Amino acid sequence: MSKKRTGFYPGTFDPITLGHVDIIQRATKTVDHLVIGVAINRDKGPMFTLDERVEMVRDELSDVAGGLNGCTIDVQPFDNLLMHCAEQHSASVIVRGLRAVSDFEYEFQMVGMNRRLNSEIETVFLMANDKYQFIASRLVKEIARLDGDVSAFVSPSVMARLYERVGRA
Repeated sequence: MSKKRTGFYPGTFDPITLGHVDIIQRATKTVDHLVIGVAINRDKGPMFTLDERVEMVRDELSDVAGGLNGCTIDVQPFDNLLMHCAEQHSASVIVRGLRAVSDFEYEFQMVGMNRRLNSEIETVFLMANDKYQFIASRLVKEIARLDGDVSAFVSPSVMARLYERVGRA
């Protein structure tokens, strides 16, 4: 019997976008169990509380069309070091999505630091689908705040939450 491979996909998910969902669906093709770590990340000044973000991620995944490739998913908040959280969940792989070259520079540094902390956990990068490469949660929030249409970037339920949060009907 082969060993179960666990992946850890960390992020702030403020809010979860169609790009995030795409990375999650594709990551489920490479692992047996995927833990989605929703980070507190107070430095980013999230629009949604940690509990709201965890709930949104869980809601989005319950509606994923096309399934999750037989992979089990667990959504967990975390406020400790990424590598410590990955270790707690017995992850052998960190999953990261890349949209642009600018993402790579930051992620390259993170991989180096993480390998120093635990060289047994590999980081794998999934390139964003070309139709999602430009989506960033930060931009989605700004568009919503400025009365723009975010329907191409997030699901209808996340869009409703965004519009409610910024005072739009």
